[in-house]
Amino acid sequence: MGSKLKITVPEKAAHILKTIQAAGFEAYVVGGCVRDSLLGREPQDWDITTSATPEQVKALFPRTVDTGLQHGTVTVLQDKEGFEVTTYRIDGKYEDNRHPSEVTFTPNLEEDLLRRDFTINAMAYNDEAGLVDYFGGREDMRIGVIRCVGKPEERFEEDALRILRAIRFAAQLGYHIDAYTVTAIRKLASNLNNISAERIQAELVKIMMSPHPDYLRGAYAMGITKVILPELDRAMETQQYHPHHIYNVGEHSLRSLKGVPPDKVLRLTMLLHDMGKPDTLTVDEDGITHFHGHARVSAEMAGKILRRLKFDNDTINMVCRLVMYHDYGNDVEPDERTVRHAVNKIGEDAFPLLFQIKYADIFAQSDYMRQQKLERLEKWKQLYAEMREKQECVTLKNLAVTGHDLIAAGMKPGKELGDVLQKLLALVLDDPSCNTKEKLLAEAEKLTN
Repeated sequence: MGSKLKITVPEKAAHILKTIQAAGFEAYVVGGCVRDSLLGREPQDWDITTSATPEQVKALFPRTVDTGLQHGTVTVLQDKEGFEVTTYRIDGKYEDNRHPSEVTFTPNLEEDLLRRDFTINAMAYNDEAGLVDYFGGREDMRIGVIRCVGKPEERFEEDALRILRAIRFAAQLGYHIDAYTVTAIRKLASNLNNISAERIQAELVKIMMSPHPDYLRGAYAMGITKVILPELDRAMETQQYHPHHIYNVGEHSLRSLKGVPPDKVLRLTMLLHDMGKPDTLTVDEDGITHFHGHARVSAEMAGKILRRLKFDNDTINMVCRLVMYHDYGNDVEPDERTVRHAVNKIGEDAFPLLFQIKYADIFAQSDYMRQQKLERLEKWKQLYAEMREKQECVTLKNLAVTGHDLIAAGMKPGKELGDVLQKLLALVLDDPSCNTKEKLLAEAEKLTN
C-alpha cells in the first residue's frame, strides 16, 4: 500500500536503508520523522524499521550500539550520529501499562505498524515503496485528528502514557482527538497511576511548550488531570464572582498560558499561579469571592506539585518565586525606591520575568480596570529600565563595601557583620547616592558604636 510521494531522507539515514536493502532485507524510515516530513517540519530523529534481525543489522555496519536488543533495537553510528534501527516486531502482553513483557520478531511490516500508538505515527517510507500508510494516517493529518491505530482501548491498555501523548500531539499540531479515542481515554485514564512521574513530567512539559498549552482543558474533561494534576480539577470547579474576573480559577489559568512565550518556567508559572485560590476562598455579604493570601498558598502548592512530578530544583525555585510574587505591586503606584526594594526582594533573575506574567494574568481577566492595570505595569517597567540603566545597587554583591572591608575597618567576622551589611544595603535601596565606600564605612561605624 505504497504511494509515490517523495520524502527527502538525509544522506546518513538513506545510506543505512540502502545498505540493509542491498543485503536482501526490507528497511523504511518510520514514525515521527515521516509525520514531520509530511507536515513540512524538520524531523528530530530518523528511526528505521527493518525485516533484518538485530544480529543481521550488526553484521552490516562497522559501528553499532546494543541499545535494546531484547526489543529488537540496535543503534547504528554514522560518523558520530546515531540512528535507531528496530526489527519488525509484535509486542507481547503489557504487564505494567507501559512495557511489553516480550516481543516477537515478524517479517511483516503491517504487523509492526499495527502495534504503534496513533495513525499519524504509523506510517513508513522508503524511495522504492513510497509512503506506506495502512491506517489512514495521512488522511487523519489532512482533517486534523488524533486517532489510535486499531482499537483505542487496546493501545491504552498496552501503554497508559499514550493517553497523555494523545493530548500532547493534539496540542502540538492543533488537532482534535477522535471520539472513540476520547471514550477509551475516559475509561482508562486511571491507568496513568502506573506511569512514573518522570514520564508524566516529560509529556506535561511538551504540552506546556506547545502552541496550544490550554488543551489541558481537554485533559480535564477526559479525567486525565484528576490523576496527574488533581489541583487543576479543584481550580476548574472554583468560581470567581468578582469584577476583575469572568472565568473560573482553572479556566483563567489555562487562558493565561497563551499569554506568555513557550518557555517552561513561564508556562508552569501561569498554570500554577492561582492553584491556592480554592484553599483561600471567602465570600463576602455581597456574594463577591475573595482569595486573600492565595499567592503564598499557590507558591507552596506549586512546590509540592513540581516535586511530585520530579522537576529539577532550579525550575522549582524559579516557578515558586514567580508564583509567590505574581501579584506583587498590583495595588501600588510605583516609584524608584519601591522598584529597587521589589527587585531586591524578588531577585534580579526573577523580577524581569514578572512583567510577562503580569501581562498574561491581566489579559486572562475581565476588562474591568484593564487600562489602569496596564498603565501601572508600564510604569513599573519604565522605572525598572531606568534603574538598570543607572546600574543602581539592589543586592549585596553590588554594595560599595564588602565584609572584608568591614573586617579591615575593625569589625569581627560573624552574625553582627552580616546584619550591618543588610542595614547598609537597606540604606542604599532607599538612597542610591549612599553607595560609596566612604559613606558606607562611616555609616557602619555609627551602627557598631
